Amino acid sequence: MKDRYDLPCNIAQSLNIIGDRWTLLIIHEVLIGRTTFNEIKKALEGLSSKLLSERLKYLEAQGLLTATLYSEHPPRYRYQLTESGRDLEDVFHALVLWGRRNLQKCYKKLVHRSCGHEVNIAYHCDHCQRDVEDLAVIELATESSQPPTL
Repeated sequence: MKDRYDLPCNIAQSLNIIGDRWTLLIIHEVLIGRTTFNEIKKALEGLSSKLLSERLKYLEAQGLLTATLYSEHPPRYRYQLTESGRDLEDVFHALVLWGRRNLQKCYKKLVHRSCGHEVNIAYHCDHCQRDVEDLAVIELATESSQPPTL
């Protein structure tokens, strides 16, 4: 895939990897347990075999998926998320919550398994050991702007 965004921004750089059509949906299918080409293809109506194959190879090259051969004739693979791929689960949860609040027709909600009530995302500070609401996104210092080390 070609990088579309040449911006010093985490969102832009993340979209260069996962922002193509079908990519997040493919990752989501693997996350929920559809791990073979045919299972993913069947679940995502309208996705061509060629494009699915391209996306799976790309996601493997980007380190989000691994492929394990489970049949040699014909060659068939089972896909698993890497740790980096599994980290996208929080993104999916955020999209479910956003959809619950903003879509005219909502299909899912995020609930606490034990009691069945809806949940929200909380941000936790490991240093303070508490949930926080006063968040800020700050730029990281670039190597050229950091003071030299001795």
